[in-house]
Amino acid sequence: MTNLALFGAGGKMGMRLGANLAKSGEFETLHVEVSEEGQQRVKEAFGVDCVDPETALQDADVIVLAVPDTLIGKISHAIIDKVKPGAMVFCLDGAAPFAGHLPEREDITYFVSHPCHPPIWNDETELEARRDYFGGIAAKQGIVNVLVQGPESDFALGEAVAKTIYAPVVRSHRVTLKQFALLEPGLSETVNGSLMAVLRQAMDEVIARGVSYDCARDFLLGHMNIMGAVTFDQHEGVFSDAANKAIEYGIPVLMKDDWKRCFDEDEIAASVERIT
Repeated sequence: MTNLALFGAGGKMGMRLGANLAKSGEFETLHVEVSEEGQQRVKEAFGVDCVDPETALQDADVIVLAVPDTLIGKISHAIIDKVKPGAMVFCLDGAAPFAGHLPEREDITYFVSHPCHPPIWNDETELEARRDYFGGIAAKQGIVNVLVQGPESDFALGEAVAKTIYAPVVRSHRVTLKQFALLEPGLSETVNGSLMAVLRQAMDEVIARGVSYDCARDFLLGHMNIMGAVTFDQHEGVFSDAANKAIEYGIPVLMKDDWKRCFDEDEIAASVERIT
């Protein structure tokens, strides 16, 4: 059985991962948590005591760092001398590895895996799955994986860990570290997050001009559903001439001509540096 050390086990993400690891028979999990509150959460949820880092690392084949991006560098440097040769350090996000915050060790593997989160359009029928917006509970989702360094044979192990902690997984994608940075923060946060914030601000502006909250929200979310389905190939259809004309004139008002520079290497690097 694979020995796995889960750092940050009592945090929000650590508890999510711990719940799925507890369901799996593939991994012997040791929980590491510094806060007393987190240790108590682990004890109440899984009936086990947290252990100190040295104990967890002694025979760990995989070390999962379920900690904030800003702490990845600090924690990885603190434990690196206790990681056994051939072990895998598993990160939940590519920001710290992309920024070069992981310590140099040629004899260990670095692996990154991140959930796509359940898609807006899916075939979930159970209420629990339909309301699993984050994923890792009941709704199927995709995952994205990066073998940052290490033997090719270790990709299968990293993917197996990812499929367990993010279950249920419907698709697994492999990308390079640079490609992951294009996905996050580039596509998912810089672009998608910003546009989502603008959509909310636009809804609030309509409300401020006299439309009720319920009316504005119903109207916006309904149009996001159908227009999104057409735009992203979920539904075969076309926009009306009026809608196409509004979009044609709306994009220049809302977007700068050079907005795609947010995907340039220097812009991605700057964004990752701010995150970490």
